[in-house]
Amino acid sequence: MAQRTGEMADGGGFELGDVVDPPIAPNIICPLVTVSDLPSPTAAGRNLKEWLQEQFNKKPEEQSEDALLHNAAYVGDLDTLRNLLQEDSFRERINEKSVWCCGWLPCTPLRIAATAGQGACVAYLIGQGAKVDLVDVKGQTALYVAVVNGHLDCVTILLEAGADPNGSRHHRSTPVYHAARVGRVDILQELIRFHADVDVDHQLGARPPFGAARTLTTLVVCPLYISAAYRHLHCFSLLLAAGAQPDYNYNGPVSREALAKGLASCLLDAVLRHGCEAAFVRLLLDHGAEPSLVPWEHPHREGATAGGRERVDPEALQLYLEARRCPRRLTYQCRISIRKVMGKHRLKHIPSLPLPDPIQNFLLHQN
Repeated sequence: MAQRTGEMADGGGFELGDVVDPPIAPNIICPLVTVSDLPSPTAAGRNLKEWLQEQFNKKPEEQSEDALLHNAAYVGDLDTLRNLLQEDSFRERINEKSVWCCGWLPCTPLRIAATAGQGACVAYLIGQGAKVDLVDVKGQTALYVAVVNGHLDCVTILLEAGADPNGSRHHRSTPVYHAARVGRVDILQELIRFHADVDVDHQLGARPPFGAARTLTTLVVCPLYISAAYRHLHCFSLLLAAGAQPDYNYNGPVSREALAKGLASCLLDAVLRHGCEAAFVRLLLDHGAEPSLVPWEHPHREGATAGGRERVDPEALQLYLEARRCPRRLTYQCRISIRKVMGKHRLKHIPSLPLPDPIQNFLLHQN
């Protein structure tokens, strides 16, 4: 699926489960732009934009003034931001969602600065009282759009300011999912460092009013699945090392019947069917994936291309068949059990345990 520039800039071009070509970030040095350099709306878009401004800007007769703060955030005009926020009228608008010069989606200044990668403006706005977890009309937080647009500096600033690393439940995707899909190991590491959930528990967890966890019916929503589909081995490894559940990437109820009718019955089945290299299978098995969940022992005679999927990698297939025939060694079972008892949120404390280095490395899968 082709990706349009406007979709990336807006942070709204992707939905959870989409499988598209990962974006390539060109090394472009942008010239310094000030608010006065910004274009005016085109004639074709003027009516819609005026309507949006009437809906979201407080005073239609002062539309140009309403957008000054937002426009300055977009172009990184820090001097203008400082000058504007000295006035009470603009300080009151720091969390206001308005239509701005280069966008149609009503956003806060912080959300706009994060989209554009204006790290200095992001930090300044937060220091002036901008709320980090406000969502736009699509449920996207400033952190999520910073991740989508690949702005590591903005991601770090927002996380250090207390932004929810899991994004918002009102949006169908998460920062972790997007970073895993496009292979941004650096961003994924930052999210994990600030306790982002590497499973889909956050998205499928208990919801009011009934409080029951939702049932997983497809693997497409899982960060592990999408990182394997795009062959991002480093992201795949990082998610597992951080405690991602190796069978379903979810710790709630699972509909095996629904999964069997879909792309794959479990993650091990998925990496085999997608033709992933043996390293993906080895990582899953080392972290406790159950081979018996794969509903077949041998690929189809016609070349293991069920549903048009790629041919199963011979080395990966051999690893799976050996694991299915032979039980794991006791030392590996112990490691899996210890990590499971500790829980994914405490694995980071393993290096501080009073254990010999070889045992620590073994528990961290660094042996």
